[in-house]
Amino acid sequence: MSTSQRPLLITGVEFVDGSGGDLLIIDGAFVDPDRAPADVERVDATGLLALPGLVDPHTHLREPGREDTETIATGTAAAARGGFTAVAAMANTQPVTDTAEAAEFVHDTALREGAAKVQPVGAVSKGLAGEELAELGLMARSRAGVRMFSDDGRCVADPLLMRRALEYVRAFDGVIAQHAQDPRLAGPGACCHEGEISGRLGLGGWPAVAESVIVARDVQLAELTGSRLHVCHVSTAESVEVLQWAKRRGIRVSAEVTPHHLLLTTDEVLGYDPTYKVNPPLRPAEDVQALRQALVDGTVDAVGTDHAPHARQDKEHAFADAAFGMLGLETALGVVIETMIDSGLIDWSRLVEVMSAAPARILGLSDQGQPLVEGSPGNLTLIDPGARARVDAGDSLSLSRNNPWHGRDLPDPVQLTVWSGRITYRRS
Repeated sequence: MSTSQRPLLITGVEFVDGSGGDLLIIDGAFVDPDRAPADVERVDATGLLALPGLVDPHTHLREPGREDTETIATGTAAAARGGFTAVAAMANTQPVTDTAEAAEFVHDTALREGAAKVQPVGAVSKGLAGEELAELGLMARSRAGVRMFSDDGRCVADPLLMRRALEYVRAFDGVIAQHAQDPRLAGPGACCHEGEISGRLGLGGWPAVAESVIVARDVQLAELTGSRLHVCHVSTAESVEVLQWAKRRGIRVSAEVTPHHLLLTTDEVLGYDPTYKVNPPLRPAEDVQALRQALVDGTVDAVGTDHAPHARQDKEHAFADAAFGMLGLETALGVVIETMIDSGLIDWSRLVEVMSAAPARILGLSDQGQPLVEGSPGNLTLIDPGARARVDAGDSLSLSRNNPWHGRDLPDPVQLTVWSGRITYRRS
């Protein structure tokens, strides 16, 4: 993407430290506002708060293969609407992103058509089959510069394969991102948190231990290999306890939580609405509280949306037969404000850490998650912290409509998103 846009001057903005001032972006970077040229584009940000551009470590863009549900263009448009300037595109496309050529396709398409930076995530195993390592080194050396690898949607269940993957990426400081789901404890039919509700509804149980045993195994493999491990979409209090143990030992592990696991509980499933079928499943209130506290104290490092668009024909089935996943990019910031800021659990500086700075570090994106100071890349999100709206699934910029927040009143803060000096979203 070219960074030769018209200079952009944002005036009267507020910062998370309580100060205020102006911001000037020229050629994709912040510069001294006093250098504003006469032909500058001006944005009045009076009453608005400036955040570094948000970074999502976990997005499904579906291209190539399922462009009926999402494309790189539509998914990044939704990301920009949600305040994101970078997203990590998961590998479970069709074909799978398990070669350098496949990773470069995603990278190159995003450069042409994207409204945010797209960092391809490579598969750990060929075809996500969990049997043979994919081309990790070739993907890392490709134009895409892949640094995160994941079979997300499936667990790397074979401990030897997981060890080999961790050992391989250590040479270039890559990270293996695990979908923690023991396939024997939570098999193909598991679709609801195992407990009273799954029993009452007759749905296949997905026990909490199926997640935590994989997390426990993998943090020990990360310690053995000295490599970086990232745990996707943590959903249980037991996993939080394992992560606390691992971090006390200095193991190189990071973890993310989704917005939906911070707010929704298993009770949503009582109506059999397949919109609420996700993997891992929604959990009881005590798990939600543990996840919120883990985000406060740093046991969980980041928020990842797990934005998972689906066509109606894949989602509108009986609960047990429907596809897993829900939309998240456009509403993620609002949900985190609702659950974490408005509740007083975290301040704006911590929100910036978990939704921008930490995800950028995990992904190795030096051009993202940086403070809004001279010399930094010109990525920012302007928000109105008090703005709220009733979510309408029909208004989404995504091609899909599996939106769990439809009809719910939530913060709707994003007014302007700027990626490398380019306005990618402006509230009309």
